[in-house]
Amino acid sequence: MQIIAIIMGLAAGLLFGIATPLSKLTLSHLNSFQLAGLLYLGASIAFLPYMIINKSKKLVLLNTKGTKKHLIGIVLFGGLLGPLFLMVGLKSANSMSVSIWLNMELVATALLGVIIFKESLGRYTLLGIIFTLLSSIVICSQENSSGIISALFIILACICWGVDNHLTAIIDGTTPQATTFIKGLFGGTVNLMIGMFLSGNKIEIQYIGIGLLIGVFSYGISIFLYVTSAQNLGATRSQILFSSSTFWGIIAAYLFLREKFSFITIIAFILLFIGIIFSNKISHKHSHFHSRMVHIHMHTHDDDHHNHSHGENFDTHTKHSHIHEHDEITHEHSHYPDMHHRHEH
Repeated sequence: MQIIAIIMGLAAGLLFGIATPLSKLTLSHLNSFQLAGLLYLGASIAFLPYMIINKSKKLVLLNTKGTKKHLIGIVLFGGLLGPLFLMVGLKSANSMSVSIWLNMELVATALLGVIIFKESLGRYTLLGIIFTLLSSIVICSQENSSGIISALFIILACICWGVDNHLTAIIDGTTPQATTFIKGLFGGTVNLMIGMFLSGNKIEIQYIGIGLLIGVFSYGISIFLYVTSAQNLGATRSQILFSSSTFWGIIAAYLFLREKFSFITIIAFILLFIGIIFSNKISHKHSHFHSRMVHIHMHTHDDDHHNHSHGENFDTHTKHSHIHEHDEITHEHSHYPDMHHRHEH
């Protein structure tokens, strides 16, 4: 399951990375609120069929107090403020510069993880963060400043998504698909309504479909892949994988916008690859206690935590999602700071 989670994190970065230059092209025809809204409504549309089929089964735990609180934070920071700040920053900067600044999401996620969300990083993860930041510095060395105001908006977006990342990693009352649908629906609707108000209800119709299409793949499917990865690896480790979006954004900016592309990017790719390798090497092991919990998430039965019964012929390696219960247990094994391992140290 860990290898699959790593692949999902990288795929999420690819889909999100190519959205930056595509959004830059679209921003010449839509205002920042309109595009932010369309992108996240597209994310919601991606999982509309899933929600229609599974609504009653997948939202059953949403009324619990903890889940409600986490979901409100995810919608506010991840679905409303994050994409809005990104579009405002992207409006006045070139796509390649914004792709570079978006790497600050890793820093924000890591700092918030240690300070607020009880995430233990370990020495290998710290090395992964260092190499990832070095890769960003290498690329930044060849770029001119895109402006203080634009950079500040991108940093604000990264902080918002850092909060969203951790809340997404620990929410356990709904599935990744349902979380993405709800975040996209509410965040996208609010931003689009504000955008329509500011434009006097004017919008270029032909670009509505483009915004929604980018949202389906680069926000909907990408967010789902990231959520699944974060719940299995922890927010910071998944964010390091997701930070590969910076380089996909640079490549896409070169292909679509003909922005400058340098050989030095290869060096940055190598540094990022080293960072990914280090960040996913487990070095954290000790005796720890699990209290009883009831939740829902994607899981298999080949770990030390999921031993409920599905019948004699059930394949323990099969990925599936349903409401299940964990009994109290104390044991020792190597582990990531996933939703089952948010204990004190």
